[in-house]
Amino acid sequence: MPTPLRCEPNLLEKDLQGQVIIVTGANSGCGLETARQLVKQRATVILACRNKERGEAAAKDVGGEFIATLNLASLASVKEFVDTFLSKYDRLDALVNNAGIMACPYEKTEDGFEMQFGSNHLAHFYLMRLLTPLLLKTAETTGKPSRFVALSSCGASSIGMLGGYAEIHFDDLMWEKTEYHEMKAYQQSKLANYLHAMEAARKYPAEKLISVAVHPGWVQSNLDVHMVNKSLGEGVLGRFLANLFRKIFLWKGDLITAVDGAQTTLYCVLEDSDKMENGAFYSQFGIYSDPDLQPGGWPLKKTINPENATTENAAKLWTISDELVGL
Repeated sequence: MPTPLRCEPNLLEKDLQGQVIIVTGANSGCGLETARQLVKQRATVILACRNKERGEAAAKDVGGEFIATLNLASLASVKEFVDTFLSKYDRLDALVNNAGIMACPYEKTEDGFEMQFGSNHLAHFYLMRLLTPLLLKTAETTGKPSRFVALSSCGASSIGMLGGYAEIHFDDLMWEKTEYHEMKAYQQSKLANYLHAMEAARKYPAEKLISVAVHPGWVQSNLDVHMVNKSLGEGVLGRFLANLFRKIFLWKGDLITAVDGAQTTLYCVLEDSDKMENGAFYSQFGIYSDPDLQPGGWPLKKTINPENATTENAAKLWTISDELVGL
């Protein structure tokens, strides 16, 4: 596999003092390492996590701030988090929608949404929509565009294990009419993340807000827990085999560390605005079916999903998402 793409040292030395940045799912994995680096560069980083104890511990670890829980399976929790944030801060330079779940068994969120679509897309969409006025206001104050980074996946494209491009099932978004497929539901949610960034780039001018989607790579984390449990079991032997396989894939270079997994997100937050492509897809190397996409790129120069990552689908999804979250 290729060498992971990494930020140039000068980007990781930029002084971010005064900037306020929210990172969801920041108590582990890429989110934790993203927060750690941004705090190191003197930004005020809000770690938005579901679990209070883990969020507070992570904030203490990296020197960030934990102000309230954020449960992405509840729109009420999203609203409460935003209300708390707005009561404490009058600036937001970047929003990183990093949290995610993958291939979980079928269940519904508190609001009745299929869990992956509801948590990965709709809750993050709602979070961004509620915070967009402050993102735009901050850009006006600083004279620099704010950033919106949506963590997507190579799963938004076509990947070898499934074949066929990810798609948005507009006639059955919640998998109520068709047999539930854990990975295809995951793909739908990750394509939705990309379409969200695409449409945000169309709706808001680049001088006010730069919106991009990111594939962080196949990262050593607990994101694959549901797939592992289904394949290897939840017992001691299953956990042992899962850790063994992860170590082998990491040694081979297929799997990357969380530090390397954070690099693409960090690039999209830190790179000079005039070098960023609004609405683009920035990718670490990945298991794309298309060989041209596999090395990754900041940004990719070829569309990851020519069939379904369209401006028409992005606009349609935005309208439907607004309705579903009550905006």
